[in-house]
Amino acid sequence: MRMRFGTFMAPFHAPEHSPTLALENDLQLLEHMDRLGFDEAWIGEHHSAGSEIIASPEIFIASAAARTRNIKLGTGVVSLPYHNPLWTAERMVLLDHLTRGRVMFGVGPGALPTDAAMLGLEPSQMRPLLEEYLAIIMQLLTTDEPVNYESDRLTLRDARLHLRPYSDPLFDMAIAAVASPSGAKLAGQYGHGVLSLGATVAVGMDVLAHHWTIQEETAARYDQTADRSKWRLVGLMHLAETEEEARKDVEYGMEQWFRYFQNVAAFPQMAVDGGNLGEMVDFVNGGLGVVGTPDQAIAQIEELLEQSNGGFGAYMTLAHNWANPEATMKSYELFARHVMPRFQGQVDSLINAADRAQASRPDLAEKQLIAVDEATNRYEDEKQIVLT
Repeated sequence: MRMRFGTFMAPFHAPEHSPTLALENDLQLLEHMDRLGFDEAWIGEHHSAGSEIIASPEIFIASAAARTRNIKLGTGVVSLPYHNPLWTAERMVLLDHLTRGRVMFGVGPGALPTDAAMLGLEPSQMRPLLEEYLAIIMQLLTTDEPVNYESDRLTLRDARLHLRPYSDPLFDMAIAAVASPSGAKLAGQYGHGVLSLGATVAVGMDVLAHHWTIQEETAARYDQTADRSKWRLVGLMHLAETEEEARKDVEYGMEQWFRYFQNVAAFPQMAVDGGNLGEMVDFVNGGLGVVGTPDQAIAQIEELLEQSNGGFGAYMTLAHNWANPEATMKSYELFARHVMPRFQGQVDSLINAADRAQASRPDLAEKQLIAVDEATNRYEDEKQIVLT
């Protein structure tokens, strides 16, 4: 199948940078990706810890949609336990209409415990609430039956959507998954896709095939289809013409990103090692991702394809801001120019055509020379006839 490509934009920015300019850089990156032919982008939701500064993926998507033409834009993810599911569904349907079907709906339990703590939520509550609220949203989106629900946190009485989705029958939906089986299980239950965050960290690599097995088994129980084309893997890349240049580029922001996960974000599933920049780059290139060239990126994706034991539908580069905006733009351009075509069937026929032409060149070149000689001799013969 044709692999799709895009980005997962949390985003990550140094707290000391202007947030206004940082958000503008994020929007400019999406415009750049749209021109380059990337398929999709997923936008995160976070409310604390200082680096991941988009509080509402829906508002950001509305802004990005006005500045792009083709790229699909998804919530990556709406943390459902934080929100009233009725209003969440209403906002997504509105975006579906405003974008003419370019919106995608990704959901998850919430990644930052510091977000949940401000709402009085414990980590143990997040996944059960995700399951309860997703069930409500699916009833709202796929039926006209009223929803009645009551808990200590939420009451819904005869709740319905008054605006139906633009997409027919529904926009694309995905569930976030890192280490636990809950995301894959929910995706199987509803026939949704999976967003495998941290797919290349050690725990992610270990559970990739396991996640798919869980999704397939659950889908069979609920009479759903587990579709590999809806499976998206998120990994880490920064590309340049040479590995030396790529290593130089990431001096801009890699250490801040590593320190964020090592010391700030209470997100142990994204454990990363490295005491200095060199060790950090080596840790990434040890299997986590690529700081290097397009050829290294191709090899990394091929390894993931093998690890997934059957393939996946899309690869998302994490928007990590390791490099300055100019080098980041160049990295995405190199990815689009050299990496994407290798997995989309766009270069095989061209390479084969070039190989056939090269193989036939000696014979055809000789025939061309003979034809030129024959044409020259005919001209000389005709000229003699005219002169006599």
